[in-house]
Amino acid sequence: MPARRTSLALAAAALAVPLAAGCSTAQKAVDCARLGIEISNDVDDLQRSVTDTATDTDNAGRILDNLEKDTKKLKDKSGNVDVGKALDHLQKAVGNVRDALRDDKTPDLTPVTDAAGELSKVCTSK
Repeated sequence: MPARRTSLALAAAALAVPLAAGCSTAQKAVDCARLGIEISNDVDDLQRSVTDTATDTDNAGRILDNLEKDTKKLKDKSGNVDVGKALDHLQKAVGNVRDALRDDKTPDLTPVTDAAGELSKVCTSK
């Protein structure tokens, strides 16, 4: 479960923010980690929804809406270029999943999980 590991890594990052860091730097790291966890949970939900016996496209659509909302929230809060790039990759992957579901195809979730992993890396490296 890569997304679960992502959640744990992001949670650890939120707790590992050095106390000597400036308030805004520490707050940005906590925001990145917190929203990263929400995104990771959305990815977990999406995987479950898509891998159900009969894909629940309505539920998958709601989850994709949540992913887009959480991604936008994090993008608005972060001025970090690397976080922005990771979020761009995630937004593109979410769009591809939405297109596949619209065309009644089983979406490839690998780009979504890869982008969530990329986001985890950039959130935990700051």
